[in-house]
Amino acid sequence: MKYAILGGSFDPVHCGHLKLANAALDAGYDRVIFVPAFQSPYKGEGQQMQAERRLEVLLAALGADSRWTVDACEIKREGVSYTIDTLRDIIVRYPSEARPALVLGDDLSADFLRWKDADKIAELADFVIARRKPGGPAFPYPHKMLDNEIWDVSSAEIRECFNLWPSWRGLVPEGAVRMIRSRKYYWQAQDVEWTPALLQVPADAPGFLSYMEDSVRGALDLYRYLHSRNVALHSSDLALRFGLDAKKAYLAGIAHDMARELRPSDMFSLAERDGLPFSQLELDEPFLLHGRAAAVMLVERFGVEDADVLEAVRFHTMGSPHLGALGKIVCLADKIEVGRPNVDPEFRRLAFGPDALCDLDALFNLVKKAADRHLKETLP
Repeated sequence: MKYAILGGSFDPVHCGHLKLANAALDAGYDRVIFVPAFQSPYKGEGQQMQAERRLEVLLAALGADSRWTVDACEIKREGVSYTIDTLRDIIVRYPSEARPALVLGDDLSADFLRWKDADKIAELADFVIARRKPGGPAFPYPHKMLDNEIWDVSSAEIRECFNLWPSWRGLVPEGAVRMIRSRKYYWQAQDVEWTPALLQVPADAPGFLSYMEDSVRGALDLYRYLHSRNVALHSSDLALRFGLDAKKAYLAGIAHDMARELRPSDMFSLAERDGLPFSQLELDEPFLLHGRAAAVMLVERFGVEDADVLEAVRFHTMGSPHLGALGKIVCLADKIEVGRPNVDPEFRRLAFGPDALCDLDALFNLVKKAADRHLKETLP
C-alpha cells in the first residue's frame, strides 16, 4: 500500500481538504493519512480550536471511506507539531511498498527550507505539491505536481461565517456539518437549536456502514472510536489480502468495541442473551464481555444477521477454538492497529508490509500468543 500524508490544523476540515485528498488518490496513492496538528509552528497557541474537537470533526467528515484514515500522533504528543517527528513515527507504524508522500500546498513551498530538518524530511518522503494559487513558487526538491482543483476558501474564512447559516454548509463536508451544529463547535448564536435525526438504516442499505459509524461514534469516547475506525480499516485491508468480503470486515471492525463503555451490568445483561455459558474469567472481569454484548446489539438494534460478522465481533476479545477467517482477521486488526502502543513492528510488517508472506492462521497464532501473554500480565 502507498500512503500520502496530509497534515494541517483542519480548523475546521473543509471540502477543499477532501478534494485535495482525492487528487492524491488519483495520483496513484492508495490511502491518505490525515494528521491534525496539536499546534502548528506557524500559529500561536490559543489560535486554534481545542485539538480534540478538531479531531472529532475531522473523523465525522470522513465517513466510512476506507481510502482515508486519521492519525492522532501529533495531538497525543502535544506541543508544537514538527513534520520530521510525525514522518519518522508514521514510517515505523505503517508498513508500505514505497516511501510515504508528503502533500504540501504550493503556498508553503517558499518557506519549506525553514522547516525543522527539511533535508531529512526530503530523505524520508516523496513530495506531492498541490496548487493553491496560480503561479506558485518553485519547490526546491524533486516532486510531483497534483492536478488538483484550486480551492480559494480558507478555514479561517469559513470560521468567520459560522453564525451565518447556511452560507458555509456547502464548504464543509456534511458529516462535519452535523457534528459542528449538534455540538455547537465554533457556534456563537445561542438562539439557534438544531438536532440531527439519526434514522434507522436497514442492514442491507447502501448507507449502512456510514450509519453504523455515526452510531458507534456516538457510543464511544473519541480515542476509542478512532481505535474502532482503525480496526475497521485494517480488517478491510486484511480481508482483501486473504480473499474475504472487505465490507463485512469493515462492519465487524467498526462495531467490535461499541459496547466497550457500557456499565459491566449492562454488558452482562446483553451477553447473557446470546445463550452461551460464561467462563470464570468473564465472570471475574466483566469488561471482557463487551464483544458478546456488541454482537447482541448488532442483532437487536441494527438488524445484522450475518453469522461471520457476529462471530467476529462476539469473539474478538476471548477468541474461540473454531473461530472463522473473518473472526481471526478482526482479532488481528484489534491487536496490531496503528494507534495501539507497544506493538511489535514485525507484526504489522507481516500483516501489511509489501513482502508479507504469512498465511492467516500463522499470523493469527503469532499475534494471539503475544496478546494472551499481555492479557495475563495486565489482569489482576
